[in-house]
Amino acid sequence: MDTFMKQAIQLALDNVKQGGQPFGAVLVRDNEVISDGVNELHIHFDISGHAELLAIRRAQAKLQKLDLSDCTIYASGEPCSMCLTAMYFAGIKTVYYAASVDDAEKAGLGKSKMIYLDLAKERNEREINIIHMPNDKSIADPMKQWEEIQK
Repeated sequence: MDTFMKQAIQLALDNVKQGGQPFGAVLVRDNEVISDGVNELHIHFDISGHAELLAIRRAQAKLQKLDLSDCTIYASGEPCSMCLTAMYFAGIKTVYYAASVDDAEKAGLGKSKMIYLDLAKERNEREINIIHMPNDKSIADPMKQWEEIQK
């Protein structure tokens, strides 16, 4: 097994021993670990405290850049949709994972699979009501302001 994957899995094992969930992630660039993370939901009561997100945050802070397209993530578990979305925004092109969302579901951690399935539905069929409420122009349009600044 790959050294970086072993490290991600060991982080997950250590996190379970400390009362956390079985998720660890290692972010690598040029065959060097830039950052890592474990799920810290149980420590900070922060639902976004996932291993992959923390590894991304730490790498971006360390490297002082948003673009991580030259990095790879190794995760003990298949990334949830939130973490995967962050990877898209960061430009990460490759993710290796050990346990699948099906494995997580079998272990009692089925939220990721449920969300993936829900996101595949039409917007009006999802568990969360997502309602479009366009700007009625009674206040400035931030998208237009952004667009003007970018010119």
